[in-house]
Amino acid sequence: MDKIEFIEQEIADLRMTLTNHKLYHVLSDIDDIRLFMESHVYAVWDFMSLLKALQNNLTCTTLPWKPVKNAATARFINEIVFGEETDINENKVPRSHFEMYLDAMKEVNADTSKVLKLVHSMDSLDSVDAVLAKAKLQSAEQAFLQFTFDTIKTNETHKIAAAFTFGREDLIPDMFIEIIKGTNNDSQNRFPKMTYYLERHIEVDGDEHGPLSLAMIRELCGDDDKKWNDVLEVSKAALQQRINLWDEIAAKIQEEKLVEA
Repeated sequence: MDKIEFIEQEIADLRMTLTNHKLYHVLSDIDDIRLFMESHVYAVWDFMSLLKALQNNLTCTTLPWKPVKNAATARFINEIVFGEETDINENKVPRSHFEMYLDAMKEVNADTSKVLKLVHSMDSLDSVDAVLAKAKLQSAEQAFLQFTFDTIKTNETHKIAAAFTFGREDLIPDMFIEIIKGTNNDSQNRFPKMTYYLERHIEVDGDEHGPLSLAMIRELCGDDDKKWNDVLEVSKAALQQRINLWDEIAAKIQEEKLVEA
């Protein structure tokens, strides 16, 4: 069996748990989306750190410039950076997907102050642990971020690539778009920034990214069985962190519904 096929088989149950997670069944209105986004935003942000770590390791970001080992992988990473860091928003203004997500949060009156305070408090990788320890985060939010940055700080590219490739399942449930559509009428889109972000997210994550990310894993691991084992372990751990985060968000939404009842 191919190494990639083996990993996909080994993480299939975790992926299924995410696909069928109860969180998707409790999302029913804009207030639910607001609560979801206030926690999910940390995953939108830390994804960029995984991506930039891969860019640092797989493309040339130092001087003097030198050719990289694999131009195809470098191109793949640079294309994702281009799309994620400097996309065009609904007003044709260059903006990162993280900033577009914050704009969408504001449309639904979600709190952006906590995540912005966290982001602005971190000056370097060395500051991450101290900032996370002091941050007023939910337990799963903190553990999720800690795992990501612990992986990045290994500076082992195959581990970072594993979290990037296998640890990031479909983040935006289809019902997001249906909930948004249900709030609109024929003459007005109440949440244009949210609608644009969701549509752009689907458009950018095209068919190319999956195969290219798997090719990146194959290149990084080669015939090294230890690296392949590392990839499997990191992938499982990353997916479990995602499940834990989803559990916490679902519980928060259900608790809010009980309070409102």
